[in-house]
Amino acid sequence: MRTTRTRATAQGSAVRDALRAEDGFRSAQAVYAVLRADGHKIGLSTVYRHLQAFTDDGVVDVIHNPDGETVYRYCGDTPGGHHHHVVCRSCGRAEEVEGSAVERWAEQTAAAAGFVDVDHTVEVFGLCPDCA
Repeated sequence: MRTTRTRATAQGSAVRDALRAEDGFRSAQAVYAVLRADGHKIGLSTVYRHLQAFTDDGVVDVIHNPDGETVYRYCGDTPGGHHHHVVCRSCGRAEEVEGSAVERWAEQTAAAAGFVDVDHTVEVFGLCPDCA
């Protein structure tokens, strides 16, 4: 269940719109650069704050790319909540994928070790058809 705790501001809307305009994951610095190029007067720390708030609200997914950089993708329009991505290592294109086998495996593995209230993150990287 998603709950919106983020106060609506012009800067927050600009950050959200910059992420929505992209097909893949983008770093905070890339979002910041796009906003500055578009004439927005916004600081990098403000971009980070909004990305964190959107992540907390469940409308932005965050992963670490193969280089270890934290990158973000707007997924607020995705029905059903939890999902996974296959991400291109070259261009950053991301596709949402259904992961019922991963969900079952995570629950079974955790249960076998006595864990409950399990959460997980799965990051799958490869080359998209255009970059292969």
